[in-house]
Amino acid sequence: MRYCLFGRSGLRVSELCLGTMNFGNADWGIDDATSRAVMDAYAGAGGNFLDTAHIYGNGESERIVGEFIAADRDHFVVATKYTPSHGADIMRAGNSRRNMMRSVEESLSRLGTDYIDLFYLHMWDFTTPLDEVMRGFEDLVRSGKVLYVAASDMPAWQISRGNMLADLRGWSPFIGIQVEYSLAQRTPERDLLPMAAELDLGVVAWAPLAGGALAGGSGPRNRVRAARSSPRVQAIADLVRELAAENGLPGSQVALAALRQLGRHPNVLPIIGASSVDQLQANIGCLDVRLDDAQMARLETASQVDLGFPHEFLASPTIAQLVTGGNAHRFDNHRAPFGKGRA
Repeated sequence: MRYCLFGRSGLRVSELCLGTMNFGNADWGIDDATSRAVMDAYAGAGGNFLDTAHIYGNGESERIVGEFIAADRDHFVVATKYTPSHGADIMRAGNSRRNMMRSVEESLSRLGTDYIDLFYLHMWDFTTPLDEVMRGFEDLVRSGKVLYVAASDMPAWQISRGNMLADLRGWSPFIGIQVEYSLAQRTPERDLLPMAAELDLGVVAWAPLAGGALAGGSGPRNRVRAARSSPRVQAIADLVRELAAENGLPGSQVALAALRQLGRHPNVLPIIGASSVDQLQANIGCLDVRLDDAQMARLETASQVDLGFPHEFLASPTIAQLVTGGNAHRFDNHRAPFGKGRA
């Protein structure tokens, strides 16, 4: 695996992130031994970026990850998250400073470490003042318990507002975002990915296989595939399967390779999950796959989304002529807002 810098930071991460949501999950997850084997295989392939969360497996995922990294803590970049709770206690959920501080202490204990490399706000709650969140993150960074902060499942305008607050007040900004992004879910291209490019934020893509819908097959997460199923998604999945057959590849490799080639942001980092070592190795194989222009054009056409207002309006030839005083044909307004080598 190759490595890149994560957003506007010096944090070095591998080009595929390992998701651990299924570690220790009693409903559809994998046990300790299989989880360890998957992490061993991932690390053996050069992976160093592990993604977990306070809520995964009711804390079991963090425990399993913590036991694995104990032998070489400094080598791994551990990302975890706070916000939601499976319980019925309203005080144990949300974006508040109170829940943030409690969650960090519990995560540190389960992970068996003194610090968290990357700490996400997991889901925006629409109630907590943003300055409370950003100040809480700053205090955690100053304490050394958290090294970097990021945002997951949060509106673009709130993320950009949070980073403006951080810049103005000298606080730690978000260095990256985590979004649902796949051939079946390209709506982040409307605002989240352009914002990430402009602000130099790393982008981590969860559900890059649409819950397995783009990989085919069967397994314990069939209900997740069904939840993401629609005629449009099925058509995209059928095309992925067709291209996979043409290239003699697993569907997962085609879908992951295509996501990495879309080009809407440099070095989008897919989160790959696995229920076995064989499945993990198949997913890692996407790094050796390069789809040709004709194949990418077919996937682009099948999966494209309407960018909506104001993006479609501003991209129209009429508006282009108006904003250039009739000189659109003489003016190149395509900037390159992001640097090479960043995620």
